[in-house]
Amino acid sequence: MRRSDSFVELLQWFGLLAAGLAWTAQLVLGFGVSIAACSAGSARWGVNVHTWAIVLTAAGATIALLAEAAAVTVFLDARETDEYGPPPWGRRHFLAVAAMVGNLLFFVAILLNGVGVLSHSSCVQS
Repeated sequence: MRRSDSFVELLQWFGLLAAGLAWTAQLVLGFGVSIAACSAGSARWGVNVHTWAIVLTAAGATIALLAEAAAVTVFLDARETDEYGPPPWGRRHFLAVAAMVGNLLFFVAILLNGVGVLSHSSCVQS
């Protein structure tokens, strides 16, 4: 049984875009945190890079998993058609498959970024 069109559209776009936006937010906010922690002017703020890395990694990974669940839901709704099927279900099937693959890649990128930040010491000149 297929869900309503507006709900499926919302799930489709969330599944397609959310993991990439979460990864981008993790990178941008993580860069800001590292600048705040390592800058002489903001050193007194006591920004802990590792705490922020854990929080940003957990939040990004959660969003990526939710996006994967949304993509799988759309895929299961559109499984009766293929990507060459009539619109909008053919498009939904194609984008759901792309989102499922992309979300896994973004999930791994989010985890690798978090592990990289946690395993290296910050505020060191190369």
